Amino acid sequence: MGHLQTNSTHRPPTMADVARLAGVSHQTVSRVLGDHPNVRDETRIRVQRAIEEMGYRRNSSARALVTRRTRTLGVVASDTTLYGPASTLFALEEAARAEGYVVSTVGLRRLTVETVAEALDHLSEGGVEGVIALAPQRSAVEALTELRRPFPVVAVGTGSGVEIPSVNVDQHAGARLATGHLLASGHRTVWHLAGPEDWQEAADRADGWRATLEEAGVAPPLPLGGDWSPLSGYRAGQELAGWVGRGLTAVFVANDQMALGVLRALREAGVRTPEDVAVVGFDDIPESEFFAPPLTTVRQDFATVGKRSIGLLLDLIEGRTPDESSRIAVEPQLVVRASTFPYLPQPGTAPG
Repeated sequence: MGHLQTNSTHRPPTMADVARLAGVSHQTVSRVLGDHPNVRDETRIRVQRAIEEMGYRRNSSARALVTRRTRTLGVVASDTTLYGPASTLFALEEAARAEGYVVSTVGLRRLTVETVAEALDHLSEGGVEGVIALAPQRSAVEALTELRRPFPVVAVGTGSGVEIPSVNVDQHAGARLATGHLLASGHRTVWHLAGPEDWQEAADRADGWRATLEEAGVAPPLPLGGDWSPLSGYRAGQELAGWVGRGLTAVFVANDQMALGVLRALREAGVRTPEDVAVVGFDDIPESEFFAPPLTTVRQDFATVGKRSIGLLLDLIEGRTPDESSRIAVEPQLVVRASTFPYLPQPGTAPG
């Protein structure tokens, strides 16, 4: 295949240049780039070699003018330093890439009607075909519900009760797994350290804990509150240590980071885990199996959340899912480790 002399030193190569070098039509090059099945293998190879030789890069803007498709999806997110949002964002990017899309992300400090509206406008100007919104706070859900959405939008992490297309791990079911495990291990009640009040996921986990106790005929203790951080867990753990011997034998903590703080506070107070107090977390962060002791926790399948979210968004874009109220729940999994085991009351101690 001979070399084509062009003014490529002054401009980037075009699809027409590739066609001339490969000895095919412009339409054939377009079919190869679009992975069209009706192209002979020999021709496809010749075109791909020409593309590599010329260093041709497909112009996404020109493609969008013809196809009205940019192959770009938007993501609106906040709190991406936290494990859950960060893991969800990574999973979304991986799932989008697997479908041949790129992701444009807008990070916000707070998700309000004003900031979400600005983010959607920005992404709309960038030509995205649809948006995934990581919306764990109630304010974010309210913003998405109120706003006019210029393209399909799928919400992630909203918890239960949303009125827009969404994909969520079933937080209520995860809390039931954690609380039920502790009750089945012989504990007569389970205390709870909850997440921030403005997070719907935290509310759903607290509701699952409460419902499980009530169904077992147990009056739920007053829950403590944290902000997802190990420090807030440590401070709550100091308070919980004062209840050991007065009915406290098991704690369900709303995330693993707070559970890390609880474990340290209990250890410093001379409280053994799980001999004196069993602890269950939520998330199954990579470090949780290396806590002292290794932490029993609820695993969230973020990879599945990413795939199902991108899949639902593409279905909405393509018109395959006309139901704008589509809601998908991903089941969590209990991972049992050494921070819990069947509870046996010690002689002379108050019952749990």
